[in-house]
Amino acid sequence: MITFIRTDSSNPDFSLLVELLDAYLAKKDGRDHEYYNKFNTIDKLKNVVVCLENGVPMASGGIKEFDVSTMEVKRMFTTPESRGKVFALRVLAELETWAAELGYKRCMLETGKRQVEAVALYKKKGYCITPNYDQYIGMENSLCFKKGLK
Repeated sequence: MITFIRTDSSNPDFSLLVELLDAYLAKKDGRDHEYYNKFNTIDKLKNVVVCLENGVPMASGGIKEFDVSTMEVKRMFTTPESRGKVFALRVLAELETWAAELGYKRCMLETGKRQVEAVALYKKKGYCITPNYDQYIGMENSLCFKKGLK
């Protein structure tokens, strides 16, 4: 049975998935990891979705306010054994729905060019590449995306 939980960053299943994400990104990002890692704290995420399959955490992601009309998608991750089972698509859809319910008009995010699966996921979900924002300006490995919400 697959369930989705709306929670915050204090959720232990979310914390576990973030640990796995950080280890994955340390390998993928290489020498850039230290720079990116300082923007990936989870202590302030009030809106987190965790996907469980038979009680086991499989995927997660969060959103945080970027400005009065925009939520930033953060810390998306799917366990390696869960990839290809649409969990990430469903987590992202749940985050977008939640953002819209809260009155936000769009979502935006940053991912690394080396995270080819993530890039494909965001394009599949209708995200468009946009100029890098804030701390990602000038970062060659960063790709930023945005999408309007209904």
